[in-house]
Amino acid sequence: MDQPPSEAPKKDAEQKKSPPVDAPVKKPVRRLSRGAKSPSIKDALAGKFSEEKLSAKEQHEIYTSVGETRDFTPEALKMKWDEFLTRLDDRPNLKSTLSRTPKIEDGYQLVLEIDNSVQDDLINSIKPELISWLRKELRNSKIHLITRITEVEKEKLIYTDSEKYMEMLKKNPRLELLKQKFKLDFE
Repeated sequence: MDQPPSEAPKKDAEQKKSPPVDAPVKKPVRRLSRGAKSPSIKDALAGKFSEEKLSAKEQHEIYTSVGETRDFTPEALKMKWDEFLTRLDDRPNLKSTLSRTPKIEDGYQLVLEIDNSVQDDLINSIKPELISWLRKELRNSKIHLITRITEVEKEKLIYTDSEKYMEMLKKNPRLELLKQKFKLDFE
């Protein structure tokens, strides 16, 4: 009650307007477009030179236009295929999808058999990079990767007693005689 009521709100308003002394000053962040990085003088003087990484599309264009067509063996393909898989440690689903080595067909077509369309989508996400890498490593610009979805025949699971009995009858038809002789039935 020391101050008149008109001065108290005035002081509160002044305190709200003035910025606190300890507040950090925000600096504008300058971002480079699409991961572009300018060379560092410090790194160049230290002898550290960074290689420019090409996008999958750029790699595809470069290694398609080279026109080199060296023959390669299935063993060489398997070795390079497995080498590429080591790069996919951070993507276990894709790594397990690509765990099968493709077959080599006419015209350097690699045919990879997969189980479903989900695996096909995974492969399509990395296909340009994979093909470019194989073309470069195997020195063959005519390599193409084709995926085929194969149907895996699943066994019918037997659940009921009558289904079990029918399966046993297929293996041994004389079981029917035992059933009739001892008057057996399922409950």
